[in-house]
Amino acid sequence: MNIAVQAFQVVGGGAVLGVEIAHGLDLVRAVRRGFPVQAVQHVLDDGRLTLAELDHVVMPRKTWSNRKRVGTLTAEQSDRLIRVARVMALAEDTFADRSKAHAWLRRPTTTLGGERPLDLLDTEEGAREVETVLGRIAHGIAA
Repeated sequence: MNIAVQAFQVVGGGAVLGVEIAHGLDLVRAVRRGFPVQAVQHVLDDGRLTLAELDHVVMPRKTWSNRKRVGTLTAEQSDRLIRVARVMALAEDTFADRSKAHAWLRRPTTTLGGERPLDLLDTEEGAREVETVLGRIAHGIAA
């Protein structure tokens, strides 16, 4: 399964988003429309993010509260959420264990300047750095 499809599952899949995707371009269209707020709730309920982590890497709590009233996320908020979901899916795939991936994302990493990988997901460039390290780990290169 490709990472776009795995990220789609992290945010609740078709049951939550109300669409099915076959490849990344389908996901792009869903992001542009804006995800339903249930996608965020799914990630929270599933234990993949805490409210504090959501506040840091996706959107402030006050914004989350407002979006719940509206019912949908903006395209930008959806993009940030799927970025986090993509890296989580990649980490879970790399470690072949959700709990190990969860722990790795929250542990300071020397390769990332002593930062926690999850804390870097607030920017696209930070996410790319984390993905690069995960790629090195997956290929057995010292990270």
